[in-house]
Amino acid sequence: MSERSKKIFLAICIIIPFIVYCYVYYSQMFRNAPYRFADFESIVLAYGEGDSLVNRFDSKTGIYQYLDRRDSLVSDTVRLRNDDLQYLHGKAAQLGFWNLPEDMTSAEDNATAARPAPRFHLQYNYKEKSKTVTLDSDFDGNPKMMEAAKSVIDEVIRVINDARDR
Repeated sequence: MSERSKKIFLAICIIIPFIVYCYVYYSQMFRNAPYRFADFESIVLAYGEGDSLVNRFDSKTGIYQYLDRRDSLVSDTVRLRNDDLQYLHGKAAQLGFWNLPEDMTSAEDNATAARPAPRFHLQYNYKEKSKTVTLDSDFDGNPKMMEAAKSVIDEVIRVINDARDR
């Protein structure tokens, strides 16, 4: 056997099994990802001041209730496209929504008695599980987690408003 054929044989014995192993391992990992868009069902967003979460949106029913400038409750039907839902799912994955704690509310003694802090409740529903985060705007925990949660919520509100304006 020549020196060149020995090198080719060695490369085939090492590189080919490594490529096959990577394909088998990572294809299973991506197929069994914890939150896949293929299993996605709906997004539920509720927000308001304190425990009064008057503003609500559910992507499954398309019902969007919100307070307008005159403090009257307006009910509207807003349908999100599949592209919108896929964008929100990807944005949540990009910003680390799945790693956030469920309760990001501030303690009662930190809240002002005159005007409670705005509270946001965001829930992503999938076939077998769901991810829920409740966030107070005056949450005094980890600022990076607060920023990630606020960014996801802002994106959801922006997409809902864009769909309502269509």
